[in-house]
Amino acid sequence: MSKKRVKNRKAIALISGGLDSQLAAKLILDQGVEIIGANYRTGFTTEENDDLFDRIEEDLGIEIRRPKVDEEKYLEIIKSPEHGYGSAMNPCLDCRSLILQEAKGYMKEISADFVVTGEVLGQRPMTQRKDTIDLIKSKSGLDKRLLRPLSAKLLSPTLPEEEGWVKREDLLDIEGRSRRVQLELADKLGINNYSQPAGGCLLTEEEFGHRLQELFDRKGREEVTVREVKLLRHGRHFRLRNGAKAIIGRNEDENEQLSNFSSNFWTLRIKDYPGPLTLVSEDASEEELTSASRITARYSQGRDEARLEAIAKKNGKTIIYQVEPLNSDSDLIEELRIESSN
Repeated sequence: MSKKRVKNRKAIALISGGLDSQLAAKLILDQGVEIIGANYRTGFTTEENDDLFDRIEEDLGIEIRRPKVDEEKYLEIIKSPEHGYGSAMNPCLDCRSLILQEAKGYMKEISADFVVTGEVLGQRPMTQRKDTIDLIKSKSGLDKRLLRPLSAKLLSPTLPEEEGWVKREDLLDIEGRSRRVQLELADKLGINNYSQPAGGCLLTEEEFGHRLQELFDRKGREEVTVREVKLLRHGRHFRLRNGAKAIIGRNEDENEQLSNFSSNFWTLRIKDYPGPLTLVSEDASEEELTSASRITARYSQGRDEARLEAIAKKNGKTIIYQVEPLNSDSDLIEELRIESSN
């Protein structure tokens, strides 16, 4: 009777691509519970490797669905997180609560019984303390239907444990930042495909956080749009002297990404030499377009030439600038760039 009941249970497991979430899913899967994986995409994750998730699906023998979090809703959290930021512009506690709220809705949609996550007590300073783990549980609305198998024995029993859907004695009591136990368990369970624990979110990165804060300060955070925040992901960013912005592609892929944002911008390219695509604010002055042209020339393959021709285009209008490329050690580069590293 008990065995049949367990086999009929279904859970959603949040799969980040890292090791801990896979271990948590595997522990519950091995207890006979049907697992549906979910990787919620916020638009700020640095791990977008579809091949990795294909391999995880194959290793675990589960399906991983990859829904997107509502962009406008997520931007509001970034602008004004109820529980503040972490070390950069990362609203981790509010982000985690939102994703679990999404998982709760999905749990009801597919008639699942509970949600599984890979959190480890004491591993992350903002979201995995005992008090914040309890707070997230409450704010998510999942309450006792939220199971953290890797630290379950250190936390209050959940509904799946109380009802016998899973055996508490087969769950773990991992605590702290050491990953020794997880690595040993991964070897034992044959889990080999996972990303390294290096943040995984742009909002935790100093450079991206600096760009975002500068945008909030410049425009006013309530006026910032999803499109403007997405654009922060790409290129080198410069704030020109009269307030216009220049964004310069680092490579061919970024040039292509920037081209998707080109409406309402001037586009700049250097004639006759391979190099970056540059976007410049549509209200840029002649002085700013000239400065942007010189910076663009500095990053082109014609940087050693005495003069280069820069072509600026917007809404069918074309302006040609004859410019001297900036030197690589020009003070202007350092003065105008927004990010802390180039």
